Amino acid sequence: MSFNVGENIGPYRIIEQLGQGGMATVFKAYHASLDRYVALKVLHPAFNQDPNFEARFQREARVVAKLEHQNIVPVYDYAEHEKRPYLVMKFIEGDTLKARMDQSPLSSEEITKIVDAVGAGLAYAHKQGVLHRDIKPSNVLLTPDGQIYLADFGLARIAQAGESTLSSDMMLGTPQYISPEQAMGKSDIDQRTDLYSFGVMLYEMVVGKVPFSADTPFSIIHDHIYSPLPLPRTVNPDVPEAVERVLLKALAKEPDDRYEDSMKLVAAFKESWNEANVPMQGSDIKVSQVLRSEAEPVAPQSEATKVASVSTKAAEVKEKANETEAIPTSKKKRSPWIWVGAGVAVILCLGFLAFARNDRLFARLGTQPPQSPPGEGLPPNAAEAQPPQPPPGDGVLPNSVEAQPPQPNEPQPPPRDSLPPNVAEAQSFVNDDPNDPYAHLDLALAYWEAGFPRQTFDTLEVMNQKAGPDDVDFYLDAGDEFAFIEAWAPSAVMYFRAIKIFERDGFVPDDVMEVFHESIYKGAERPEANGMLQLPALEETDPQIFFIAKARNELYNGHVEDGRNFLNRARQLDPEMAEVLMLQAEFDRHDGNIAQARNAANELSSNPSIPEWIGIFADEFLQRTQ
Repeated sequence: MSFNVGENIGPYRIIEQLGQGGMATVFKAYHASLDRYVALKVLHPAFNQDPNFEARFQREARVVAKLEHQNIVPVYDYAEHEKRPYLVMKFIEGDTLKARMDQSPLSSEEITKIVDAVGAGLAYAHKQGVLHRDIKPSNVLLTPDGQIYLADFGLARIAQAGESTLSSDMMLGTPQYISPEQAMGKSDIDQRTDLYSFGVMLYEMVVGKVPFSADTPFSIIHDHIYSPLPLPRTVNPDVPEAVERVLLKALAKEPDDRYEDSMKLVAAFKESWNEANVPMQGSDIKVSQVLRSEAEPVAPQSEATKVASVSTKAAEVKEKANETEAIPTSKKKRSPWIWVGAGVAVILCLGFLAFARNDRLFARLGTQPPQSPPGEGLPPNAAEAQPPQPPPGDGVLPNSVEAQPPQPNEPQPPPRDSLPPNVAEAQSFVNDDPNDPYAHLDLALAYWEAGFPRQTFDTLEVMNQKAGPDDVDFYLDAGDEFAFIEAWAPSAVMYFRAIKIFERDGFVPDDVMEVFHESIYKGAERPEANGMLQLPALEETDPQIFFIAKARNELYNGHVEDGRNFLNRARQLDPEMAEVLMLQAEFDRHDGNIAQARNAANELSSNPSIPEWIGIFADEFLQRTQ
């Protein structure tokens, strides 16, 4: 028996489905013996792939069930039905804070109550050793009688405990509210990650919009990690200077620079209002009067949305909209443009570009794109403790390669007077023919070379819609062009789109899979590449390269043991795969086993049967490993 409306699950009768997210589905149910409604949070079936998850689920459920605080949604019970674990939680009827903020700016009294409630709930949970990991307005519940609850503590804690495909490969958190350390997939996070997300909420309540928003999740994640915080008083001049100081500290990139605990953050926030002579009670706040047209678009919600400890139905609608495949459009001829880099004008003639498109397969079989630059970083170890620095223009891949908004917003370019000549030239061709996907590709390439990763990925979203879901030649061309300039992250995205098209026809050419392997292997080194590995379809399509990429990402970002676990999973599938052997050599180098690492690289370098790019990569590895 599944979880269907009208059926009984233990003592609970299913009344209706309230919502569905990536980790759980939530139902309203009636508990007859206690004569009350409850919310059943049913975890995703993918958790069943881990044979040890049931024991961990029970252990962690006991922990969250002990969280008894007036501002935390209580967990009543936990059980399992047909190998589907579920939590039984208090049913909360009311609106989310997100729905309330969509209606109108908050009053000063409302902000006071919300800040106090969220701060108190976090302080209590953190003292119990429980992190939330997904603080955001849609997880703050407001009831008609004035109660305020934090929802989904249980989901974050339990999902963290799992080692299933779903939990271990999922980046917990929402892009607009995620902390930099969480976005990079760090495992050694503490309560300050929740304080950062809380700070984003405060920023949104008083400034009128979240600090970082874009058309694509990976652009937002990149900004949280690397981009300076937009100054609140620059976005909204009505924000008091004292309040701005609190927000700057709360949203510091480094956890050590933030407030130590939630109550200190709350106290500083209130004190800043007093310093600015802004009343905290009884009057409408003035600083949130930012035009709603400037805020991030949101799906409409009714004023009486029934909410349990889940994302709202409006949020679900928005997520589904983001996963809608773009409407196909006809492919057009590509426009020529001038490449300019490092102050040296390099003109790529139109004939070369046409050759690269029309004779793509012959060119790929006869040549290889440039290999890893000599400056490839080494994984952190005792001798080299510095983390890898992001090269200009690197970014992250989307959470779903297939996800495209049905009507993406045009990416906002930097000020025209600051554009390099190649970007301005490419933009002119987009203006001439906005429906030509190749014109958008030229613009994306120009943005990347100019060091504008966010504009690059925003342009990719528009480009993908113009190309449509079936133009395999276009996506192969795009992958080739990004690989040519060693932009491995967008290159992997483009090749993967092509692979999904080939899969529909039942056959993926070996040369396409090979260039995809090169792109994702090299791109995985980047710290924010954790975002590009949140692809359920990737593990289904190519599980071994998925585990290899996860292992390499963990290695180069300081999580060596986690990386070893993923490498072992890849080795179990094929211990002689060239990528496995190459990555093992990189782990050996990290461990100080230089002779062993060089021997492995020598064997790969002299092996004519392996992919050519791995042989070249092994040669470069030998040059750097002495």
